[in-house]
Amino acid sequence: MTRRATDNSKVLDAFIAAKTEIDAMLQRLAILSADHFETSPGEIHWGHVGTLNHYRDRLREITDMAFREGEHAE
Repeated sequence: MTRRATDNSKVLDAFIAAKTEIDAMLQRLAILSADHFETSPGEIHWGHVGTLNHYRDRLREITDMAFREGEHAE
């Protein structure tokens, strides 16, 4: 195996590892969201709204980068 092939396999392994971790995080978030972030309508308060707004803002930042939208638009 050439040096370039070896270098490529390391970068591919690192890419797949990062993607796998992202997929796991997205799956956990989807499950948490399906459970209404472990809340019920009778217990919702403004703290929950603030927390979800914070999550939304971070996710928007990520999706804006990924899809070149918002401040990351070309």
